[in-house]
This record gives sequence, structure tokens and C-alpha cells, in this order.
Amino acid sequence: MLLNKRILLQTACVSMLFFSTLLLAQQPADYVNPFIGTSNFGACIPGPIAPRGMASISPFNVSGPQNRPLEKDSQWLSNPYVNENKFLTGFSHVNLSGVGCPDLGVILLMPTNGNIETNHLKYGSTYSNEVAKTAYYGLTIDKYNIKAEFTASKRVGVSKFTFPKGQSNILLNLGVGLTNEEGAMVKVVSPTEIEGMRSVGSFCYNSPEDAYPVYFVAQFSKPATTFGLWKKPSKYEGAEAQWMGYNGKTRMMENTTKMVVGDSIGTYFRYNFDKEEVVEVKIGVSYVSIANARENLEKETANQSFDAVYKATYNEWNEALSKILVEGGTKEDKTIFYTALYHTLIHPNTLNDVNGEYPEIKRSKVGKTDGTRYTVFSLWDTYRNLHQLMSLVYPKQQSNMVKSMIEMYDENGWLPKWELNSTETFTMVGDPASIVIADTYLKGIRDFDVQKAYQAMLKGADQLTANPLRNGLKDYIEKGYLTTNDKGPVSTTQEYNAADYAISLLAKELGKKDDFLRFKNRSLSYRKLFDKNLKLLRPRLANGKWYEPFDPNSGANFEENVGFIEGNAWQYAFMVPHDIKGLIKLMGGEKSFSNQLQKVFDTKQFDMANEPDIAYPYLFNYLKGEEWKAQDLVKKLVHQYFTNQPKGLPGNDDTGTMSAWLVYSMMGIYPIAPGAPVYTITTPMFDKITIALDSNYYQKKAVVIEKEKNQNGRIKAIELNGKKHNSYFISHENLVNGNSLKIIQN
Repeated sequence: MLLNKRILLQTACVSMLFFSTLLLAQQPADYVNPFIGTSNFGACIPGPIAPRGMASISPFNVSGPQNRPLEKDSQWLSNPYVNENKFLTGFSHVNLSGVGCPDLGVILLMPTNGNIETNHLKYGSTYSNEVAKTAYYGLTIDKYNIKAEFTASKRVGVSKFTFPKGQSNILLNLGVGLTNEEGAMVKVVSPTEIEGMRSVGSFCYNSPEDAYPVYFVAQFSKPATTFGLWKKPSKYEGAEAQWMGYNGKTRMMENTTKMVVGDSIGTYFRYNFDKEEVVEVKIGVSYVSIANARENLEKETANQSFDAVYKATYNEWNEALSKILVEGGTKEDKTIFYTALYHTLIHPNTLNDVNGEYPEIKRSKVGKTDGTRYTVFSLWDTYRNLHQLMSLVYPKQQSNMVKSMIEMYDENGWLPKWELNSTETFTMVGDPASIVIADTYLKGIRDFDVQKAYQAMLKGADQLTANPLRNGLKDYIEKGYLTTNDKGPVSTTQEYNAADYAISLLAKELGKKDDFLRFKNRSLSYRKLFDKNLKLLRPRLANGKWYEPFDPNSGANFEENVGFIEGNAWQYAFMVPHDIKGLIKLMGGEKSFSNQLQKVFDTKQFDMANEPDIAYPYLFNYLKGEEWKAQDLVKKLVHQYFTNQPKGLPGNDDTGTMSAWLVYSMMGIYPIAPGAPVYTITTPMFDKITIALDSNYYQKKAVVIEKEKNQNGRIKAIELNGKKHNSYFISHENLVNGNSLKIIQN
């Protein structure tokens, strides 16, 4: 009897262990595949990063014998890793993910063995056994038989190298990066520590004058047997080079702790191992100072092992990703969903150090925050859906993002347009920060200075001269549109319309009736560019006449186009989501509108990889009886463009914008008109989605979206809190204050 009880107890323990293991295997963080988006120009990095992390580690494989060597003044690449490439030259410690222009990709660490070699094309190697998962990346470096593993905290990259017996080296190369700024500094502090700085910048071919420093401190778990620095000749030639001691060769300096400054410099730590050994390296970074980089390192990772840092960051990711729990669907569905959610939590990322310090815009001062100062605002992309997702699921983060934008206004005199590490690049067109701020406030997130934000929005919308946010504003206000004298006049007019609509909504909420009417009227001025014969928008000359010759198809695939930015007349034809009913009337009614919208898809003008038209599948919800088209199109696009493979994004992720589109589309709702607190509804791709709500901003604990499955899969009815909901649209207020949204299929 006792034996039977023992057997039963053991069986129960085994069952509990199996169930616990099963639960662990089903955590949201375990579904993330960081390789998604590392091909097909997705520009995502596969290496580890903490949520909103400042530091990240990426394998650097965009220079090598089989690829064009990346040298000073060469053509730039937008990211340090492309999945198809297989020649590794190091691991960079500050990176951008999912962007279309290069910056960062510097502070390259590389383990080698044998004699010291400082040329990255010679010490580089192929690699194998590549693994990427949440908070972890690893591979084997073939030439040296070194196992390299990586994780990261918010401001520290942590490496773990397993060396074979013999002479081994760890190189830190400051001469290689994604852009060609000149200027770096490095100093060996001791046999276990290096400190330095690397100049970065020139994003999207901006002036080298916009370069800025990133500081670092590297600490090693084992003291080096010997160490040294190198400096390669660059622009010095002839007698000057000889006077500098170069003689056309790399200058090697062994066992010195002197500071070295230059363009192509680096350090090496050398070890002599009589058996297999492990060396861990921690690199803390800062955009303020070396002292802050050291403090970041010590406060975040001091006395913590590689495994401890990995576990903490994994847990942080899992907590963040668990804000949305999905049930049903396949493993592949969950993989692409949680990887997309993961991508939305990379940028905007943290700029401030652990002590709260950060460089202010223009870098004339060091600011300090008690919250989080965010950076990397790719707003032309993210105003359309990413910030709306943050407001719904991570409102505290979104609040701090808005506060960061207002701080930038204080420092720079303007709201951000495309801000990067406290450098305003003014890339792309439009006034997107106004849309984001208005959208955030109207969703009930109001713990920021809305009056100051509103004044900043008015300045951008009304100041006619020296306005970096709105070029051609005089024509826009006087004529209602930009002319062909300006860049992308049609699409820029549409962007200004979108911003003015958002401002009008905020003005109404703040009780500013005159501003509400003024900006609402301004938001409709795109109508003056509507050609009733083509049923498309087209550019006008300064004299008001149509631009000729006009080709509606020209401008796709980033071709030059007189009227449009990154698109053509078809891809911008419906980018007035705040006035779709007005556009329907312009086009001659619902049937004509439907036919024209369908042409975008039938003639393959729809571009899933670019922002202007990504909301178009949902526009069929405005047409009674044709909502099924939206449902079918969204499903088709998800399955066609988003997959569990490196090429599993339709193109550049645009700092999470494409991923946010997927997250929303798989949940069955979409923020159809940026600025307006409204979602449109389609079929969820999971049986049940539970969105946890932040109690500091919302009254309910969660929003639950469910579907009743049927083979057909088209929507028969919609219920909100058990009652029939007679619309394919739902306000943000009704969504977050309800308990459940049920989609019933026929």
C-alpha cells in the first residue's frame, strides 16, 4: 500500500513537472523569432536587446570578401546584419533596428585566436550554429572554433566567449561602422577594463556636422596576459605620415595605457589558455560621458553573471509581451504575432542613463529626468499605428514618449519630426508629432502638459517662415495645397491635412472652438488636388494648373515622382482617413469609390511595405455590404507578407510600424484614422485575445476580443458586452470600458 502511494506521488510529481515545463514552453517570450525581418530589407537585428534598450548587440556581417567591403567613404548600409551574408567581422553594441538609413553599428567586439590581426577583412570569419531568441544570440566562429554568446541589459551588452586551448584574443575595433564619421578615442585602463568613445551620426546622409559621440566602458571577467592598441593610417600620407610614425603601416602599441585618438583605432586583449576557458565581457554605453557608461555598467550588471543578466532581461521581455495573451491559432501564428509585438518594443528606446542624465537636443546641455527620456522617433512611420498600440497596451511608455517630445520642443523650439539620439534629422515630410500627441490625449492619457503641447502644435502649423516641420506652409494656407515648387506636394499636403485634423480634434476637446473650425477646414484642402476625371489626386503648378505630363503609376518602388513622396497617385489616393465619407462623395458615391479602391489591389498598386496605403484594406468597412472585402484582404495580406522566416516582413519594419500593423490585424481591430480615438473591426486571427489594461490609465483590468469560429470565417454579427454592436467601428472609450468584444462568424 505504501509502495502504491509512493508510486502515485512520484507519478503526480512527474505530471506536475511535465505540466510546469509545458507552461514554461508556452510563455510569450518563447515564441519570439528575432531572425524575422533580417532579410528582404526588413533591417531588423537578430541580437539581444532589453525592452526599449539603449544597448544592443548585433552580428556585423555586411562587410566581407563575398560582399562589398565596408570602408571609409564607401556606400552606406542601413543595418549591420543581413541574414543571407555569412562573413562575420564583429559584434556591434549600439544599433538601430528596422530603419531605412544607416547610423550606429559601432563598438565592434571580435574574439579571435593566434597572432593579432587588425584588418577586419582578414580576421573576419564565416560562422555556424547560429541561434537567436529573446534576450539571447549565439554562434560558432568557424575560423577560430570559438563559441560566442550574447545577452543585454538596458544599457549594457554582455558577451560570453568560450575559447579553445591556446593563444586567444579579444579585439575591440572602433574603425568599422555603418557610416563614415571620423573620430574615436580609446584607452586601456587596466588588464580588465577599456574606456572610449566613437563618433556616429549622419543619418540619411545628413551633414557630418551632425555627428555625435557614444561613450563606452568595457570590463573583462579575466585579466589579459598582454594588451595593446592599434592605429591605422588614414588621411596622412608621405612625409606627414612618416612624421606621425605610420610609414604606411598600422601602428601597434603594446602594454600601454595611453589614450589613442584617431579614425581607425582599436584595442586587443591577449590570453594564453592551457585549457578551454570562458571570458565574459560587459560593455556599458552612454550618450553623455564615460563616467555614466561605467555607472550604467556597474548599476545594471555588477557582479552578475551572463546567465543572470539573460534571465532578468528574458523575464522583462516576457512580462511586457504578456500584456497581450492569445489563445487558439497555430504555433506559427503565435510566433509572428509575438515577434511583431517584440519589434514594437525596441524603438523608441531609452536615451537617459541610470542617473537620469541625457544629452539635450543640439547637445549644448545635459538634461535629467525622473522618468524615461525616449529617442528614435521615426514619426512619419509610427504616427499611423505604433503609438496607438502603445497608448492601448503600454500607456505609461506612451506618456513618457509624449513628455520626451515636449522636452524636445523646450530644447529645440520645435516638436520632433525624425529625432535620433538628440539629433533632429528632419527626415521625411509632414508634422507627425502633432498627430501622436493629440491621439494620445484623446485616448485619455493626460498626465503631460497639454497646453504647452498645444502651443507647440500651433507653432508648427502656423509659423510661415523658418519652419523646419512644414515646408511650403504659405502656399498650403493660401492655396490649400503645396505646388510643384515643393518636394512631394500632393503627399505633403495630405500629411499636413492629417496633422491639421488631429489638431482640430484636440482643439475641440480643449474648448478652442475657433481653432477647431479653422483646422478642420484646413484638413479638407486635399480636395483641391482631386482630379474628377482620373478620380485621383494630382499635383498642381504654382499658377494652379495641373502638372503635365502626369503618370499616376510613376513613383512606385521609390522612383522619383513630382507629386509624391515614396509612392504614386494610386498609393496616396485614399490617404485621407479622416475624410473618407468626403472622398466617397468626391468619387461619385460608394460604387465608384469601391471600384477605384479595388483597382489599387487588382492592378498591384498596393504596397504592403510602405506606410501611405497600409490602412487601405480596412477602408471597405466604410461601404455597407462590402465589409467582407476588408476581412478577406487583411487575412490574405497577413498570410502573404508575414511569415516565420528571415524574409517574413514585407520590407523595412520602419521601427515597428509594419509589426504594429500585424499585431492590430491579428487582433481584429485597427486605428483607422490617426488622431481619432476610433478602431475599425475585422476578423481576429486567434480565438481569444486578452489585452491587460494599465490601472493608472484605465478602469477595467482587461479587454477581451473573441470570435466564434465558422468555416466561412466572415463576420455575421458583432457584440459588445453581450449586446449587438451595429457598426464595424468602435471608439477607444467603448473598447477599454467594455469587458468583451465578440466577433460572430456566419
